[in-house]
Amino acid sequence: MRADDLVPLGRTGLRVSRLGLGLASLGGLFAPVPEEQAAATLDRAWQLGIRLYDTAPVYGYGRSEARTGAALANRPRDAYVLCTKVGRIIEPGGTDTQPIWADPPPGVGPRLDYSYAGVMACVEESLDRLGLDRVDVLHVHDPDEDFGAAVGEAYRALADLRARGVIGAVSIGVNHAPVAAAFLRAAAPPGPDCVLLAGRYNLLDQSGLDDLLPLCAERGVAVMAAGVYQSGLLADPRAGAPHGYDRVPAGLAGRVRELRAVCAAFGVPPLAAAVQFPFGHPAVACVVVGARSPEEVAGSVAYLRHPVPAGFWAAVRARRLLPEGTPTPTTA
Repeated sequence: MRADDLVPLGRTGLRVSRLGLGLASLGGLFAPVPEEQAAATLDRAWQLGIRLYDTAPVYGYGRSEARTGAALANRPRDAYVLCTKVGRIIEPGGTDTQPIWADPPPGVGPRLDYSYAGVMACVEESLDRLGLDRVDVLHVHDPDEDFGAAVGEAYRALADLRARGVIGAVSIGVNHAPVAAAFLRAAAPPGPDCVLLAGRYNLLDQSGLDDLLPLCAERGVAVMAAGVYQSGLLADPRAGAPHGYDRVPAGLAGRVRELRAVCAAFGVPPLAAAVQFPFGHPAVACVVVGARSPEEVAGSVAYLRHPVPAGFWAAVRARRLLPEGTPTPTTA
């Protein structure tokens, strides 16, 4: 599988590269990223054929969107798919601050707002930071923060923007699969076109399979799988490593050891297995990975292309590291 393979994004009429670039890191997630490095990272992604870019106003309090727009300014607009999000307005004195953003712009912060007027204002501000006149995919970001307003007013605003052609597709960006399933069922027809699912369909967490992914497959809703590396836990399971666990729970640590043992036996890098796994499910159109350097982008592209021998996924299932019936990719 190649990162630059273009595939349909469900029913949207858009075509996306199999690998997308998530741009939270370039907004300063956990650690600052110099502006030159951010630009080089986006340039390398373009050189390697990545044509799907996912950002948000909250990523560095507008910094990620501004950097994304600058990097794409001289690219043909119809040659890529750009996603951003609504639900938080960046404004002076915004109080919904998050400690995960390193060195954010001074004096501003996010404010939760899923109202119709708030969403419209959020979109206008995003377009201004991006330097664009349209967004291809617009996610309702973290709708569990105010589910009623998100599935009501925010979704209505996005549906109106879709009808006017300001956005190409309506989506939701979630960290919890049950929230996404509830949103799909509650939203007025025709509902969202896509779901960006972070951290809930990967080698260490398949909770998206319980309800959400079958529902998406049934309704023709495209899934963008994010968080597939679990912040690098498969690559570096040591306590205190960048995956965020001060102490990795014993059960999870045991599963990581088992998965790494299967990978070693078949000569498959753990992150290659991680980035390829979601494509086994027919609802998954693409995988979105983060990067803070050109080298990390190139690494993910190489992992996606890495051959996975016949028998690898059968060996993973034989050790009961995936639930019964979990679909897996076709191997070489």
